[in-house]
Amino acid sequence: MVKYLILIVGFVLLVKGADFFVEGCASIAKTLRVPTIIIGLTIVAFGTSAPEAAVSISASLRGANDIAISNVIGSNLFNLLVVVGICAVLKPMKVQSGILKREFPFSILITLVLLVLCTDQAIRGNSAQNAIGRLDGVILLALFALFVFMMIRSAMKNREELDEDYKILPVWKSLLFILGGLAGVILGGNMVVEGATDIARAFGLSETLIGLTIIALGTSLPELVTSVVAAKKGENDLALGNVIGSNIFNILLILGASSTIVQVNVGLQSLYDIIILIGVSLITYLFSLRGRQINRLEGAFMLALYGGYLAYIILR
Repeated sequence: MVKYLILIVGFVLLVKGADFFVEGCASIAKTLRVPTIIIGLTIVAFGTSAPEAAVSISASLRGANDIAISNVIGSNLFNLLVVVGICAVLKPMKVQSGILKREFPFSILITLVLLVLCTDQAIRGNSAQNAIGRLDGVILLALFALFVFMMIRSAMKNREELDEDYKILPVWKSLLFILGGLAGVILGGNMVVEGATDIARAFGLSETLIGLTIIALGTSLPELVTSVVAAKKGENDLALGNVIGSNIFNILLILGASSTIVQVNVGLQSLYDIIILIGVSLITYLFSLRGRQINRLEGAFMLALYGGYLAYIILR
């Protein structure tokens, strides 16, 4: 009963935490006259990537390198296919031209860079082991600094006129909502992972299968809940920005920091997953280009695609 109670409480914290978090971030964006998409690509993305950061960096410190990279790649696939898919099924997601020109192509580019960094040592014949070394980590962190600079410059150039009909919270209350909501999202995500893992073990599922499914999905729950809440509130820019921003944060900041601490060895299966992630990113990008939105049918297709991927990794 305790396992199920932890799972239920975790979901409640996730939903309510995301609700407060989105409201606080949207209010700050309006106060600063910063486009909501910028807030989604930065503050919200950074906050919802906290579980992935905790898992991957602690995995690197423990020497569990396979967890560090599989968690990031698995989370990015979940973000694109499930988070965007569910949001699109709930309400067709309009896509701003700016994100199609800059952030989305940038996320695809860095995934290609990651693939090259994973295989460069083996290609040069220096090592039989594919790995992300410390120098590669520094390159990823440098690209992250470039991304943050791009976001700051974009925010300064695209300040919006304040909508007088929009109810803005006091700054102190907005910050309280953001911090409290983020704490609820992270704590709720951890409780859901813990509860679901205990239940899975009780049913006799293997540790490997738990790691490939529950842990990877559990650390992406903040992105899912935050984006769904944002989409239901009509903040579609926040929902899509959260996904693209989180994927960029996961690769550049989390893998960059993890590999700077210690070399992250990359197995052959992880290389296949990176190639799948590139393919999925291109499919999502093409959907976004058609009519500048992702419709319900495309969202349903993305969910079915993720179901196929889950079947593949379970069989693998």
